[in-house]
Amino acid sequence: MTELKLETPWQKALARVRTWARINSPWAIHFNSGSCNGCDIEILATLTPRYDVERFGIKLQGSPRHADVLICTGPVTLQARDRLVRIYNQMPEPKFVIAVGSCGLSGGAFQGCYNVVGSIADVIPVDVYVPGCPPRPEAIIYGVVQLLNSLKGETPDPQAKAVSEA
Repeated sequence: MTELKLETPWQKALARVRTWARINSPWAIHFNSGSCNGCDIEILATLTPRYDVERFGIKLQGSPRHADVLICTGPVTLQARDRLVRIYNQMPEPKFVIAVGSCGLSGGAFQGCYNVVGSIADVIPVDVYVPGCPPRPEAIIYGVVQLLNSLKGETPDPQAKAVSEA
């Protein structure tokens, strides 16, 4: 027989504060698993004052132990697979993954190469996909906003048009 656990008001308040902090200050780490650097340039462009992704509280971290969000680009190569899994395992729970670019989603132009394992989803679980080759900074920001909305418990708007298609 299982026990029914009731949350106290303090536990509920603490959970709300954790969710609020997670949504308002996600720290990200970027990992290139073997791409051509087109997506990497676009990710760095989102950090510039022109696009200002920091308005969402996003901060780029250098250590996976301090990051909440893993932003991956490129197809996963044999050489990068173990490193990607190690970085993912070093991140504290809860952790989220954003796959950026066509190569990260399906292997892209490198699909079928001798040293390519496949997409990022073949190696680690992915929460948000950002299509494009390379995706525009607006599309990357849209993917981050979709991740933050899912953390709030909102469902994505089916009528929303993808920025990369516009």
